[in-house]
Amino acid sequence: MERSSKFVQRILSLCAEICDACGAECHSHDQQHCRDCAEACFKCAEECRMLVP
Repeated sequence: MERSSKFVQRILSLCAEICDACGAECHSHDQQHCRDCAEACFKCAEECRMLVP
């Protein structure tokens, strides 16, 4: 991002996609640590999408 790489948009989009997939998997489990992980993953995905130029 600092150097305006032409790959930034794709990297951020991929990061968001991965975080969404991880969050969905973790959300499907009942343990609290899985729910916490899901919340963190969904937040990360949201942040990545906000940074897409």
